Amino acid sequence: MNGPTSTAPTADLAEGLTSTAAAARLAEDGPNAVGTSAPSLVRTIAGQFRNVVLLLLLATAVVSAVLGQVQDAVVITVILLTSVGLGTVNEYRSALVSSAMADQLRHTARALRDGVWTTVDVRDVVVGDLVRLGVGSVVPADAALVSAQDLQLDESVLTGESRPVEHRTDESVLQGAVVVAGSGDARVTATGRATEFGGIAAGLRSRAPETAFQAGLARFSMLLVWVAVSLMVLIVVAGIAFSRPLLTTVLFALAIAVGVTPQLLPAVVSTALASGARLLKRSDVLVKRLVCVEDLGGVDVLVTDKTGTLTSGGLRFQDALDPSGRPASTLLGVARVTVPPDVRADGAAGSVADVLDREILDASAANAARNGSPVVLATRPFDHERMTSSALVLEHDGSRRLVVKGAPDVVLARCSDVAPAGQETLQRLLAAGHRVLAVATAAVPRATTTADPIAVSSAFVLEGFLVFEDPPRAGVADAIGALRDLGVQVVVVTGDDPVVAAGLARDVGIPVGSALLGSEIGAAADQPLAALASRVLDAGVVARVRPADKAVVVRALRDAGRTVAFLGDGVNDALALHAADVGISVLSATDVARDAADVVLLDKRLDAVATAVRTGRRVFANTLKYVMMGTSSNIGNMLSAAVAASFLPFLPLLPAQVLLNNLIYDLGQLAIPTDRVDRERLTSPARWDVGAVRRFMLVFGPVSSLFDFITFAVLLGVVHAGPTEFRTVWFVESLLTQSLVVFVVRTNRVPSWRSRPGRWLTLGALGSAALGVVLPLSPIGVLVDFAPLPGSLLAVVAVIAVVYLLLVEGLKAFAFRYVFRNDLGAHRTAHHVRRFAARFGRTR
Repeated sequence: MNGPTSTAPTADLAEGLTSTAAAARLAEDGPNAVGTSAPSLVRTIAGQFRNVVLLLLLATAVVSAVLGQVQDAVVITVILLTSVGLGTVNEYRSALVSSAMADQLRHTARALRDGVWTTVDVRDVVVGDLVRLGVGSVVPADAALVSAQDLQLDESVLTGESRPVEHRTDESVLQGAVVVAGSGDARVTATGRATEFGGIAAGLRSRAPETAFQAGLARFSMLLVWVAVSLMVLIVVAGIAFSRPLLTTVLFALAIAVGVTPQLLPAVVSTALASGARLLKRSDVLVKRLVCVEDLGGVDVLVTDKTGTLTSGGLRFQDALDPSGRPASTLLGVARVTVPPDVRADGAAGSVADVLDREILDASAANAARNGSPVVLATRPFDHERMTSSALVLEHDGSRRLVVKGAPDVVLARCSDVAPAGQETLQRLLAAGHRVLAVATAAVPRATTTADPIAVSSAFVLEGFLVFEDPPRAGVADAIGALRDLGVQVVVVTGDDPVVAAGLARDVGIPVGSALLGSEIGAAADQPLAALASRVLDAGVVARVRPADKAVVVRALRDAGRTVAFLGDGVNDALALHAADVGISVLSATDVARDAADVVLLDKRLDAVATAVRTGRRVFANTLKYVMMGTSSNIGNMLSAAVAASFLPFLPLLPAQVLLNNLIYDLGQLAIPTDRVDRERLTSPARWDVGAVRRFMLVFGPVSSLFDFITFAVLLGVVHAGPTEFRTVWFVESLLTQSLVVFVVRTNRVPSWRSRPGRWLTLGALGSAALGVVLPLSPIGVLVDFAPLPGSLLAVVAVIAVVYLLLVEGLKAFAFRYVFRNDLGAHRTAHHVRRFAARFGRTR
């Protein structure tokens, strides 16, 4: 048996289950879950070998061992185990964090237990449970509808069809579908892996879509593959020309190929991502997928809703007014009938409509207790498309009346005649920044049975306005300023009135043009998305939007080349959360919003978003440092080795020495994720630019090779060194220069000492340089065919290293001013170059 069956247990209650019966079924069938979030150490280790670089290392180690090259096999194995070990530790720790976070992101359902509607963990839902479905909820299990009222479900997670599907009583509903309109009760028929969704999940090995950061890494890896192949061909051809043993030549070529590739890049990336995720968790930001930490760094547009983000989210009822603006004490009682009977009074996650309805219930409770409640024959819950809720009421004299409550512009459009005083009252309330609901009624025929305003032809009369207060959230203006300093433009997308939304946006520091309406987005469907993106960015506020409009706005911005984060917490935000580069939700959000999000905030605060973006940029900047150092020194050294192999009568380094050089260097760079990042590197979005990396490699790589050739000339023309001495000196020189150049390349500032490196990076770089000097003097040096060096040669190497660092410093100042003006954030540091040049001129 794969999971629970559809046979319901005998219940003590006709409608729902007793707690005892539910517990028995849960013990028998297990939790209502399609899988486990518990991390697996074995799977984590196996996952490391999906990396092409590690597979190349493994193949080279096996070939070396088979051919009797024990030294090479040992060194390669150490490198391999180091990279796999570090990657496993970081990913497994991250998996543990993700598993712990999953425990915080529990989903709930409403089930009838012991005759009372109760909130239960969705994993505790069992076959036979009667569950209640409302707008924003996810169907917790496969079930059969016992009752349904205007129920519409988004079943795209199962069918791929994004249009809502209407369901009626006695029809089946499937786990994972989202309620977008109406309500209903359903009897659970299958849970866990026995559900349709569970079967699909068990039969597929799904992989998350590739992020922009992963795509950039893939392009960079392909660049290195081409460089490695080119160098291997050059070495093999040279070996054949010099009549060297083919085995030695091939092993050397493989060592050079491994040397070109950044063996510990997977470990550095996973370390940086895990470190970023831990930092964000301290700031109450939970990252569901580690790679999203990097994508946060590329965000340059934040699309957010208004209520609870820019405002306090504590919507409070303030007043009930008639159309002319005078107090209307009976209006609350009229509006109360439109509140669905199952609106939760516990303040749990829900739509803004739920919050407003709870306020109406609280404000009208005393009047309802005193005068009683009218007989409600039918209701229609709030609908994000129609922006209204309604109820059919039976009056004392037997007549029937239809009550509509909702967005003022929608309700007023249904009214036959609205006096100018009503329009003036509405505009005054909106201009004051209040949230307003309009209430209208219509006398309908006695035969009317529906609460759908569209289905009746009676004229509506405006009864008045319900006024709510939602002041700006404390500190939101500072958060907007922080995002602006990070180069992130904030766009407000809301279902609220454009006057209210635009006024609030201006108050908190968001530049606002002419507010764009959701209806205009629909009208612009035939226009290019880039044109729509321009209008959205100019407007700053998009009001009166429907759920599909939010996703269109996000797609338009992405189509225009912007990297978009979307912040939302309601069921109507799910489409936009999916469409965004980074979807951001909150812990108290609806289940479907949390599922769709990549990042979850413990509190809906914009300053937390600014922190997340800043952290993402730090992580990206430190990852890019490793890449830049690999291109400026590692590739230069390997190019030198390949060229030297084409004219020297012996190999410039043995394969084991090449690999040992790279192992020591990479170990010294493992502290890069902890390095400080210059403030100016955080002020613009961080994105991959393989073209810029290639140009960086072509400028700084040859400089490294130039100093290698100077070393070769000294060794061959002055010292007349033999193979062992030649290899020892070049090993020390190459390790010294590539370890110390980190202090120049890690910053765009000129001179480099204007940027203070992190403590651990300093220790790592100096440690690898010192190890390179000491190693030939140690017993290990003898094992890999090194010879102790005299002090004179060490002095020559030291001079070469110092001159090399000074030249790279000068070249960096020139390159960032003239070559990389728009690359790698160099345009953000041009002022440092100019200030240094001016200061140098004054000194002279």
